Amino acid sequence: MESNMMTISSKPKFHLRNRIVLVGDIALILVSILGSFALRLDVAQLPYYFPAAMLMCAVALAVKIPVYYLFGLYRRLWIYASIGELRLIVTAVTTASVLTAAVMLPLIYGGLIHPGMPRSALGIDWLLSLVLIGGSRFALRILAEQSGAVQNGKPRRVLLIGAGNAGALIVREMQKSPQLNLLPMGFLDDDPGKQNQNIYGVPVLGPINRLGSLLETENINEVILTIPSAPGRIARLVTEVCRSMGIPSRTMPSLFELIGGKVSVSRLREVNITDLLRREPVKIDDRFVGSALTGKKVLVTGAGGSIGGEICRQAARWNPAELVMLGHGENSIFETLLRLRDNFPSLAIDPVIADIRDEGRINEIIKHHRPDVIFHAAAHKHVSLMETNVEEAIINNVLGTRNLVESADKNEVERLVLISTDKAVRPINVYGATKRMAEMIVVDAAHRTGKAFSVVRFGNVLGSRGSVLPLFKAQIERGGPVMVTHPEMQRYFMTIPEAVHLVLQAASMGRGGEIFLLDMGPQIRILDLAEDLIRLSGLEPYRDIEIVFTGIRPGDKLSEDLWEAGTSFKPTNHPEIFRSQEDEQVDGANLAEVIEQLTDYARRGETDQLIRLLDASIPSASVRSGPVDLNPVD
Repeated sequence: MESNMMTISSKPKFHLRNRIVLVGDIALILVSILGSFALRLDVAQLPYYFPAAMLMCAVALAVKIPVYYLFGLYRRLWIYASIGELRLIVTAVTTASVLTAAVMLPLIYGGLIHPGMPRSALGIDWLLSLVLIGGSRFALRILAEQSGAVQNGKPRRVLLIGAGNAGALIVREMQKSPQLNLLPMGFLDDDPGKQNQNIYGVPVLGPINRLGSLLETENINEVILTIPSAPGRIARLVTEVCRSMGIPSRTMPSLFELIGGKVSVSRLREVNITDLLRREPVKIDDRFVGSALTGKKVLVTGAGGSIGGEICRQAARWNPAELVMLGHGENSIFETLLRLRDNFPSLAIDPVIADIRDEGRINEIIKHHRPDVIFHAAAHKHVSLMETNVEEAIINNVLGTRNLVESADKNEVERLVLISTDKAVRPINVYGATKRMAEMIVVDAAHRTGKAFSVVRFGNVLGSRGSVLPLFKAQIERGGPVMVTHPEMQRYFMTIPEAVHLVLQAASMGRGGEIFLLDMGPQIRILDLAEDLIRLSGLEPYRDIEIVFTGIRPGDKLSEDLWEAGTSFKPTNHPEIFRSQEDEQVDGANLAEVIEQLTDYARRGETDQLIRLLDASIPSASVRSGPVDLNPVD
């Protein structure tokens, strides 16, 4: 125990107790006052004014030492002196000098001291005190830094990414602690204002894209990313370049990680979801949203889910006349309601627990609230679960959508937006097929009624409940392995705010029958997503966390599409949102018959008939059923 305590309370090699600093200050005060007289007077005059100098020394000691004590100059470790301590010294010395002058001037003018005593000695004493008192403190810091442990062996040459406050802190620590055996060679930073500048004598060598060339030409032993909140694009660039050249790299942890101790599997670096997109997030454009929502009554189905809850949150910003949160799960609705009421206390919010499969109940709700806009986010969405629960997928996703659309038409709802998925294009699974049927229901209703009913289609949503991201994170926290179906499996990805932004834009731009989609950039391999998530969590794939391939499951595609082959899309007022060139034509009478037949098969549990009818009714569909592996969904 004693040895442990000695380790914990160990002090720097150079350390002076504050009582010694006090003795030093007494001497420096005397030197300052005598020096001020010597600088102001001729040598021949010094003996004549010596009594005045002695009196001023006595006054200064009586005034300055207590003032310095009250300002805390004897309660600090001056080996860590910084700009804050410098300000403190200036304030303390100035206060002490003013008080000393306040005592001396009445003595001079009262005749107790020779009236010829130079008043300027008071000002000179202030300047000398600043130099001597401040210089002595910072001399302690310089001596402490120079007395550090001698480095062992040749230091490792380090290149730092990021010339901000964190980078400067790291360089200063390297310079103060030779025992680290780290020699900072330079910074890389994209800020034009920092190019060709020096931080603590370490040059900024250029932008971050020079990393590869510098590693080739300079003898760099290690790279440190000194931007704890660096975006995924920068983190991936640094790690990939260093890995390709066999040079170790590491990321400076955040303050919370430093306080908490060494980062481990159970204390992962917090990953910003946008880091995983491999593209810039969509720019939010609110110009068209306000007119569709402000002062309107808005109803959101599936309001307790990830997408539905975010729709409620973003719609609430536009001050709708009323927000109706409709959902089947009371706990999720309750949690979303609490958050909304905290953030929007004056908004009229009405939580409604109901099931869209209940036609009569849905009609009563819409008839009672008379919403102007409906966002339909309620759906069964898990591909693997719907493969083994075909009947539920039909009743909820198809029949539920029909119930909602018919009630919206009957009660003169102005706008309805269906939340759809890229899996509805050339569907090969039950979930995708039912969402395609839901799209057809909305488009048909728009053509029949002339109302602004439209569809928003997008890819996978990062961070939504049950999506691949939280599953991967849970697997990483357990120490792995991370389960990926196939090394070439790829998907379109977007964040929840991006998806909801598209939905709100569609609500403002839709005139009826449109299918909107987002320019989401190229598809991302699930394997790349898993590797990025592991690295951004502060770990290394295949070394710290294993990745295991489980095989393609029934209903899975290697890649998805946002539109049918041969379909053309045209731009909208938003540069990253597109809509179908020609409105889809749906045979409404035939669609109604198919829905009735699907409902009948579903209620009788005739799964095979359901699959056959979906394939026959949906263009380019190829739905297959079979045993399902309930490993990670994507």
